[in-house]
Amino acid sequence: MGGNGKHRWKISFRSSSSMPKQSPKEFMCPISGSLMADPVVVASGQTFERISVQVCRNLGFVPVLGDGSRPDFTVVIPNLAMKSAILNWCAASRVDRPTEPEYGSVETLVRAAMGSDGDDRFETSEKELLRGVPGNPPVMFSHAATEVNHRPNHFYSSSSEESVIAAVPATPLPLTTRPSCYSSFSSSSDEALSLAVTLDPISSEEEEILGKLKSSEVHEQEEGLILLRTITRTKEDLRVSLCTPGVLSALRLLLNSRYAVVQTNAAASVVNLSLEKPNKAKIVRSGIVPPLIDLLKGGLPESQEHAAGALFSLAIEDNNKTAIGVMGALPPLLHALRSESERTRHDSALALYHLSLDQSNRVKLVKLGAIPTLLAMVKSGDLASRALLILCNMAASGDGRSAMLDANAVDCLVGLLRGKELDSESTQENCVAVLYLLSHGSMRFKGLAREARAVEVLREVEERGSGRAREKAKRMLQMMRGRDEEEEVDWEGVLESGALSQPRYRVGGAGKQHIHGAYSTEF
Repeated sequence: MGGNGKHRWKISFRSSSSMPKQSPKEFMCPISGSLMADPVVVASGQTFERISVQVCRNLGFVPVLGDGSRPDFTVVIPNLAMKSAILNWCAASRVDRPTEPEYGSVETLVRAAMGSDGDDRFETSEKELLRGVPGNPPVMFSHAATEVNHRPNHFYSSSSEESVIAAVPATPLPLTTRPSCYSSFSSSSDEALSLAVTLDPISSEEEEILGKLKSSEVHEQEEGLILLRTITRTKEDLRVSLCTPGVLSALRLLLNSRYAVVQTNAAASVVNLSLEKPNKAKIVRSGIVPPLIDLLKGGLPESQEHAAGALFSLAIEDNNKTAIGVMGALPPLLHALRSESERTRHDSALALYHLSLDQSNRVKLVKLGAIPTLLAMVKSGDLASRALLILCNMAASGDGRSAMLDANAVDCLVGLLRGKELDSESTQENCVAVLYLLSHGSMRFKGLAREARAVEVLREVEERGSGRAREKAKRMLQMMRGRDEEEEVDWEGVLESGALSQPRYRVGGAGKQHIHGAYSTEF
């Protein structure tokens, strides 16, 4: 009987309210103290309950953790591995799955912590959360004029804006910063323009918009989205004020709508909000990137245009690059390079350019087989200038250079220069720049350049190319003949004669030996 009582006591203990104390510490949110239902990883590496991070950001509070560190809430990424581990533990321990805590209860805890910690324990401004954002954007804002109705498909930036301007391979280029799809309405929604100019101050505007966005009636959702899209296009000064957690949360849900007007206008509103620098990190932190990726994969054609444009705009922000890559944007962006829509192709290429400035994304792109795709685009002439910009970034890393050499990039690029198939001076400059980056510290490049008969092409570029292309061609020629000059070969005479000589190994006598014939010397 006593044994049975002991057994009953154990069952009672397992079902008591003290059970959560036995949860693994890593499964508990450091802020709410509860088992996490929706764990997210922040930029500094710690994991929190999503609602806890949202409350802290809204209140401008950065807590001091047990180890004395302060988390960085500038990037929030779902921690799917942690969530799976928590659910497995709950199943094995016969514990109910955790539910997301209420916003109000977490806010009470955070406010109490704010009152007890003192001024030195938290930050007081959202701007401090973004202090890692560079003060000067890595691009030159063109602020190109846009129209409300559909424009003819064309690029915002001129070809002169696309050429590589520095020898440092990772230096961002002065490209357009506004997506091709920026705030373009379908003709059926033009009548909504008049709604934006009759509203009261911003508080009432946001209240009206949120009321419609959160409505269960589809027609009210459409009205709210058209209104938001119109305001964020015509009133640039309101974009930051309207980029609130409530609006972003509503947009995140509406991006998944199957109604064409809802889906399209939600995506277009995200594009408009993303044009302001302070909004870019907020939008990524809000969890909007995964729905944008889903739209790019299988949304309506116009929605895909806006999704590509939004990812391009968000990728401009340095602090977003890694997070967007981790969330899985690279494969659909690569696929979108083959889209029938010129806008989708254009903005996807520019998104990949900005994302490939990040080393972790370059590694991912190599593994995804991006190099052959990009080289094929260069050969076909389809977005060749954009593809070359991405290849410039890829060639800045060891993995990228190796993959490009394996894909016969040297022969491909030299052939384009020889055939004068490039459509502009800036495209020629970028082609030479890729070759220049491939030549850095690579003995393998010399052999491939010899096989591709690159010297005669580079000599022509040195004589007739643009200033930047001439300088890079000159340096490559100097590098390629550097080893042989040490052996006192008269390269100038050899080049002028139209034949290259000097075997790599001397056989017999000390005199100079020449092997006549086209480009027989191993570089």
